[in-house]
Amino acid sequence: MNIVECQDVTKIYEQGRVKVTALDNINLDIEHGAFMAIAGPSGSGKTTLLNLIGGLDTPNQGGIVLDGQALDQMKPSDLADMRLHKVGFIFQSYNLIPVLSALENVEFGMLLQGISGPERRQRGKAILDDVGLAGKYDRRPAELSGGQQQRVAVARAIVSDPAIVLADEPTANLDSTTGEGLLELMRAMNAKKNVTFIFSTHDAMVMDFARRLVMIRDGKIAEDNIKQS
Repeated sequence: MNIVECQDVTKIYEQGRVKVTALDNINLDIEHGAFMAIAGPSGSGKTTLLNLIGGLDTPNQGGIVLDGQALDQMKPSDLADMRLHKVGFIFQSYNLIPVLSALENVEFGMLLQGISGPERRQRGKAILDDVGLAGKYDRRPAELSGGQQQRVAVARAIVSDPAIVLADEPTANLDSTTGEGLLELMRAMNAKKNVTFIFSTHDAMVMDFARRLVMIRDGKIAEDNIKQS
């Protein structure tokens, strides 16, 4: 069963009087439990596609179905609710809240979901332990390394058991050793929880880790390869 279905998706941005086609008639189905990368050079449209899948942006033409729901038929409030409960986001700039501790950053989404304080703390500490940050619950982002901050971001994205995690260039600001450790962690989470992971990347290491690799060039799908296990 597919968790994502992109049907004839086109996205056009207007820059002054110039129209730029970021995505041109994309058709793409993604199965539940996928661990895949959308790759391509800067400006190819990969981040745009990730944002459309996550409901952060809307296409000019075509439609996207996420976990059985057509995004273009949802009210903004329902779309926001879906993002809160079903989609985890990981950004290359981490996007942690500076004044909150690692645990509080991880708990934040659960707070918005209305989960009780004791359960938030229990789940938050357990997921931080899983990502190798036991004992660092009270550290603020400035007291953590880049790799540790990204691990907090991964923990925050998956603690609520979302159906899908969208990761935009998650290794871009990390050294190769830290990046590889992070990818190993996410692959283990994918296997353990069957959470779908979709990366946008131009990092060869991420492409190598992915079980499916979709290459985008000039807003079109140029290649779509599923690796044999």
